[in-house]
Amino acid sequence: MNANNSTLRAAITGLGVYLPEKRLTNQELEQMLDTSAEWIVQRTGICERRIAAPKETTFTMALEASRQALTVANLSAAKVDLIICATLTPEHPFPSTASLLQHALGATRAAGFDLEAACAGFIYALSVARAYIISGMAENILVIGSETMSRVVDWEDRSTCILFGDGAGAAVVRAVRGPAEVGGAIESVVLANDGSKASALIIPGGGSHSPTTEETVRQRLHFIQMNGSEVFKAAVRGMSDACLLAAERADLKLSELDLMVAHQANARIIEAVQRRLGLPDYKVYQNLQRYGNTSAASVPIALYDAQQEGRLRSGMRVAIAGFGGGFSCGAAIIRWG
Repeated sequence: MNANNSTLRAAITGLGVYLPEKRLTNQELEQMLDTSAEWIVQRTGICERRIAAPKETTFTMALEASRQALTVANLSAAKVDLIICATLTPEHPFPSTASLLQHALGATRAAGFDLEAACAGFIYALSVARAYIISGMAENILVIGSETMSRVVDWEDRSTCILFGDGAGAAVVRAVRGPAEVGGAIESVVLANDGSKASALIIPGGGSHSPTTEETVRQRLHFIQMNGSEVFKAAVRGMSDACLLAAERADLKLSELDLMVAHQANARIIEAVQRRLGLPDYKVYQNLQRYGNTSAASVPIALYDAQQEGRLRSGMRVAIAGFGGGFSCGAAIIRWG
């Protein structure tokens, strides 16, 4: 069911972000690795990334982003029904980061859980929020993407550590009524996975398969491992196909799309998706040059920046897309309210 065809719709009514102050530039990475600032920009489009301070964590960043989103939405935490935190770097294996947020925010009536779909996590969480609202199970939902990627990258592996950064983005998703043209709506969502390629993007250590031991630490199994060429091809194909299907389900022609905000992983991936969809430059947003790949946080941070810069305005129809580990991918069409 498309939300724009229903009296009851799910709409994003507030965004918030948190980004650590510390910037790690390509020039600094030159001093740490066998690489060059020019090579990093040419291969990724990234110029710098934010790195969490020792006392900054997935929880603390999510908390600040959530508080900002609630303020923008003019919503009391006491009225939040559900908190969904998308992350692959949770505060602890358990309890969930969402449960810590529930207490810290004073969201006394909210349930909460973490969701792990890697870099596609925010779109997966948004789909859950939309389903809860359309089914009538909730009215006010807080959706967060928060990641401390600097603590799961191998700083001796130049192929991966140059890509990632830390940060958090949050969105308030609320039940709204009336025409979508007035209040906005998450019009369609598409999700997919290809678990056959799971080993191409993985943190192999720390779970039940390879629990933490001196040997797994010695083998550096607790850091991200990636087959870059496999990920590149699948990300381009997955996000392009998901956007096309999401547009079809929203009864939207690509020529009618106002903006695309894809997962900010790599400029070459975004540009390849853009070419496959036939979108002009002014309809594609990028901010990865400032933050790198913040995984589940990248899409909400990009939406926030696009809105602040005037690239995303009320009434626009925006496509968001993500791709991550497990070759999870997703896309959504949103009429901005």
